[in-house]
Amino acid sequence: MKRKKRLKIRRNIIIITALLLILFGVMLIREKIHKDPSPATEDHDDNVENEPVEEEETQFETGSGNEEEPEEEPWAEEPVVEAPEQGVVIENPEKTDVLVNRKRNLPESYVPEDLVTLSDVPTVLSNPEVNQMRSTAYEALKELFKAAQEEEGYELHARSGYRSYYTQASLYSSYVENNGQAAADKFSAKPGQSEHQTGLAMDITCEAVNYRLDESFGETEEGKWVAANAHRFGYIIRYPKEKEDITGYMYEPWHIRYLGTELAEKVYDSGLTLEEYFQ
Repeated sequence: MKRKKRLKIRRNIIIITALLLILFGVMLIREKIHKDPSPATEDHDDNVENEPVEEEETQFETGSGNEEEPEEEPWAEEPVVEAPEQGVVIENPEKTDVLVNRKRNLPESYVPEDLVTLSDVPTVLSNPEVNQMRSTAYEALKELFKAAQEEEGYELHARSGYRSYYTQASLYSSYVENNGQAAADKFSAKPGQSEHQTGLAMDITCEAVNYRLDESFGETEEGKWVAANAHRFGYIIRYPKEKEDITGYMYEPWHIRYLGTELAEKVYDSGLTLEEYFQ
């Protein structure tokens, strides 16, 4: 009887030991799976290069793509965006008098060959891309800023110049994601439809509007002087007030576009938008 009892106890011990070993093995396997996931289950969303750059809000942003530029580089990957609505693809985007709008698209691959860094004028943003312009436009911008300072004591600042097709795509995609496409289309240009890609446009500002892009810039002494004198240096106010139905964009007193002195003076004297002048 005692022998049978001892055998029963030994058998129970063996069974319990086996169960514990199995349980321990299962725990080791589960721990290994959590530590070493297969490549198919890895989460690549932690790669910050693939995330859109957070943008600073503006008090007033409009359709010509004059959104605030990110302080860092745009997406490393080319963002997927909706193709621009049907229109003409510009064949000679390098021309100084090129007309860019919702119906006339710059080629995706276009990058001006003569971009230079804004090294001799006050700037606002640290992003090196937007602190560039085509060389002829930049030389004229320096003269414009110099005249404002010498003639009236006004200190103008350059906020946003050249933007690549893909920077514009990143900005537009961000606004669509945050506001919906209908709202985004009211104040942001689709890639290929922004004058900034030409390297001939500059958003300017001053201390009176806290160095931002705001419609009230047009009511400042600096803004009034620019509107009355920019043509002397080859620039026009590209998106004037009460011309929204023609240009496709809202009033932007800060957005100046280089055309060369001769053409800028003719457009200014005509009182027409660039669209009207070229009709």
